[in-house]
Amino acid sequence: MKTKTFYIFLSFSLLGFSQKPLSELLKKHNNESVPYISVQELAMPKTNAILLDARELREYEVSHLKDALHVGYDEFNLENVSKQLNNKDQIIVVYCSLGIRSEDIAEQLKNEGYTNIFNLYGGIFEWKNNDFKIYNSENNETDKVHVFSEKWSKWLLKGIKIYD
Repeated sequence: MKTKTFYIFLSFSLLGFSQKPLSELLKKHNNESVPYISVQELAMPKTNAILLDARELREYEVSHLKDALHVGYDEFNLENVSKQLNNKDQIIVVYCSLGIRSEDIAEQLKNEGYTNIFNLYGGIFEWKNNDFKIYNSENNETDKVHVFSEKWSKWLLKGIKIYD
């Protein structure tokens, strides 16, 4: 009986059921200086927000949220973004793959005086995992999601994983 229980546990572990929850991952990497917004909240029709994609251009071109502006991460330029976002009180949601890089970008905007900044909890992965639509560089709906790396790809549960 112990052997059977061990093999059942091992099988679930190998299938990924032992993966830590997303909340633990975000707690490890974020300091929660910017409030989260859930994908469900963002998807509500009454949520009128400017969306900023804080991933690299190659990731954004594979897929992004509808009408999101690409601001990047490595090449993020606060001055250029500030020129595009002249109302510092508008609702702005920053996202990336999971919500780690986006917190860094959102912090910069917050420090620049933007007052309604949110970090999308779980990023584009959580968006796709909840069956919300994403779009490619031609603005056509797609199931492809750039997963950044093998390490982070385990958090995308739905869609087609794209590496470089």
